[in-house]
Amino acid sequence: MTEETLFPAFARLLLAAATLTVVAAPVGAQEEAGRQPAAATDSVTPEQNKADDAQSAAKDPVARFITINNPVNEAVFTRVRNTLVTLQHQTEQEQRDALLILDIQPGISMFGQVRDLAKELTSTAYPGVRTVAWIDQHKDRPVDGYIAILALACQEIVMHPDAEFGDIGRGKALDDDERLSVINMVEKRHNRKVNGALAAGFVDPARVLHKIKLEPAAGAAAETRVVTDEELRTLQESNVAILAVETFKEKGDVLLLSGRHARALDILISQTAEDRVDLADLYGFDRMYLREDVTGGDIPKVRLIRLEGVIDPILHEFASREIRRAVADRANLIIFEIESPGGYLLDSEQLADEISQLDPQKHRTVAYIPDHALSGAAIISLGCDEIYLHPEATIGDAAPIEVRPGEPFERAPEKVLSELRETLKTLAERKSRPPALVEAMADKDLRVYQVTHAETGRVWYLSEAEIDAAGGEWVKGPLVAESREDNLLTLNGRRAHQLKIAGEPVAGFDDLKQRLGIPQEEVVPAARQTWVDTTVTLLKSPAAAFLLILVGFFCIYLEVHTTSGFFGIGAALCFSLFFWSRFLGGTADWLEIVLFVFGAVLLGIEIFVIPGFGVFGLTGGLAIICSLVLASQTFVIPHSAEEFTQFSWSLGTLSSAIVTVVVGGILMSHFMPRIPFLRNLILAPQHETAGGPKLNPTLAGRRSRTAAIEQDAALIGQSGAAFTTLRPSGRARIGGKLVDVVAEGEFLDPGTPIEVVDVAGNRVIVRRSV
Repeated sequence: MTEETLFPAFARLLLAAATLTVVAAPVGAQEEAGRQPAAATDSVTPEQNKADDAQSAAKDPVARFITINNPVNEAVFTRVRNTLVTLQHQTEQEQRDALLILDIQPGISMFGQVRDLAKELTSTAYPGVRTVAWIDQHKDRPVDGYIAILALACQEIVMHPDAEFGDIGRGKALDDDERLSVINMVEKRHNRKVNGALAAGFVDPARVLHKIKLEPAAGAAAETRVVTDEELRTLQESNVAILAVETFKEKGDVLLLSGRHARALDILISQTAEDRVDLADLYGFDRMYLREDVTGGDIPKVRLIRLEGVIDPILHEFASREIRRAVADRANLIIFEIESPGGYLLDSEQLADEISQLDPQKHRTVAYIPDHALSGAAIISLGCDEIYLHPEATIGDAAPIEVRPGEPFERAPEKVLSELRETLKTLAERKSRPPALVEAMADKDLRVYQVTHAETGRVWYLSEAEIDAAGGEWVKGPLVAESREDNLLTLNGRRAHQLKIAGEPVAGFDDLKQRLGIPQEEVVPAARQTWVDTTVTLLKSPAAAFLLILVGFFCIYLEVHTTSGFFGIGAALCFSLFFWSRFLGGTADWLEIVLFVFGAVLLGIEIFVIPGFGVFGLTGGLAIICSLVLASQTFVIPHSAEEFTQFSWSLGTLSSAIVTVVVGGILMSHFMPRIPFLRNLILAPQHETAGGPKLNPTLAGRRSRTAAIEQDAALIGQSGAAFTTLRPSGRARIGGKLVDVVAEGEFLDPGTPIEVVDVAGNRVIVRRSV
């Protein structure tokens, strides 16, 4: 990566303004210009390549997670049914297993709605979908009542060891119709750990339940089953050989089983798990499926954002703006197509954090890497919920470097690296990726090992320090070859999938559309950076905002004094550019624009219609100030320290521009008559004497303010003629003298007969003579 690639022309100009500032800039660049990152396959052994081929032959299961909240209603039913249909279609098209996992929450639901959903779950219309109920721990709240029926309708149940489940009648027996409906459903034997007797115990506290062990037939294993008291007597009367009987529910007791107890009895559940991550390991599906399906089984609303080239402030601003647009348009699937060698560390970290903080209940974020996402681009990818690479695409190599003007770049100090490692760890934990592997992308000396959980057999990846800190919880395995010493972790698509960094590789965008449930015939337009984004970013800078406001107010001042129209156009252009950049930048909306126009109209009324400076002028000025401040920020009242800082910048920029205009106006009023260009634009009478133009016809000396007002008041009722165009202010000849006047109600041409109708302060108000 050359210095030119790292620093575009404008960035170098900004950097030159602070030559003593050390910039923790492009992330993960190589140690010398022109050095290319090592291909991911360089560090993969032949054995690992064989493992790649073996894994590619067997596709991972596809899974969907749905949280079932109470009450169960038509919306919940539709979401589950749509997801079942989608999964069945996907398993038929892709020839892979499919899982629907229902995270059942405690609460109250009606029997009819729960029964209908349970029938849908046990329907034969979805033979390729395996249904799993997940019962998590809920702070002493069991999953009981009618909602528990949904778990019995699933093919498997997995519980947290301390979670509790059962007591469908909540201390009472269900009525006959409800009881028979539940037992008949269970008798279909969708779950081999649940039978009719166990279901009877859940719905009727009066039942007594036993676990029995039957004598096996020759060469067969002993059979265990759950039976009621009546079934046990029937077996005994039939002389069935029973080896052991264990009563685990007495008459009158409600049946409420913990995950640990059910596991010990080997009934109800197939496994126990600590959290959703354990579920992914138990069933062998990618962890990206642990997040909720925000589409509800419907066709996703997609927004594609393309990030190409160096990650710099302009690209960062473009991406942030497109994210805000996607959120405003309620896009539930946001795809970032990333092809970048890296860029500035701060912009990369901030953009990754923005993406990772999006509400997972509303937006699913996907990073698609067709070729390479190195350095800062890799950091941005790690902020997404899911990552998909082409099999030969690469991700990683995110070591920070420092660049000083005129000097070769070098590795960043340990402080910068430590902060980056913490950022990467946070991103990995948010998105259920191995933190140690992600940190190894930035730390060339971090060695990562494959480990196996001593109890569950779960496979994960930890550093040496993490293994030691676990105290024997993990069994240390082989070193991850790509994390060898003095090597920044860089992975290809296949290897990233194996190491749980990314999803299964995709051959292209069409393959990705199929994976994400986007119809193949749907055209997904890509938002990409253009000159407009560069212009908007530059105009949004504090310096540009200051200049636009300053020049805009100056043009207004000059227009009032010259009424040429030229400066009015200039003011309109400046404020249009200001609000345009804020509007596209996401900090301004129609409210700020309407507020500014409203303020301008009030000021116009004050100046041209109702002379003086009263309610209209004050209100208009405040409206304009508020609109300019609000257009520079996304909040109204600051609450956090960051918002107070931004508010201070916005108010400071506006205040500086206003003060500069006031000072400049004072100077301009003194020097403007001497400036050749502006002198010709000022409203003034023609030369009347050899002494040149005289702005005050009274030459005998300066009048006092009181004398001037008394003299003007004497003009009321007098007639004259317009000397200049009155639009509405100008000059008129009254009683043989030139007087500054303001026309009432209409513009008047030179020579139009007028009469004085009022004097307000120092303004003489006239109208056309009848």
